[in-house]
Amino acid sequence: MIIERFKIEIRWAFIFILMTLAWMFLERIAGLHSSNIKYHPVFTNLILLPIITIFVLALKDKKKNFYHGKMNYRQAFITGAVITLIVTVFNPVTQYFISTVITPHYFENAIKYAVDNNKMTQVKAEEYFNLKSYIIQGTVGAFVMGFIISAVVALFFQSKRK
Repeated sequence: MIIERFKIEIRWAFIFILMTLAWMFLERIAGLHSSNIKYHPVFTNLILLPIITIFVLALKDKKKNFYHGKMNYRQAFITGAVITLIVTVFNPVTQYFISTVITPHYFENAIKYAVDNNKMTQVKAEEYFNLKSYIIQGTVGAFVMGFIISAVVALFFQSKRK
């Protein structure tokens, strides 16, 4: 059964989603979505550290518990790709939850900051900082970055040939 074959990837995809929600909550309480919004573009990229960690732990889990310690590049990449696809499919729901529950004032704060600091016009800021735009950006970003991270991390998980 397909669910059984990919249960490790499904579990790690949901760990990824929960980590993303926790990260956004931490950004909010650190003021990165309000009073410290000027630092948001820098600190938000640090999410790559837990993302890569999750991919590494997921591949370790798959290698040990499904492939019995031997994994080739293709198997490792497919593991990361499946996690990526699940995260990508759930991204619109994740982004909706982030934008309506965790940090409902982020868009208005980001628009105000961008306009007040001459980073964007009001129209451009409103076009960029909104739920639809973030769902699209997040979905495309999850897909592209997930496959790139899968490709790179998989290099380190392939078993050595004898």
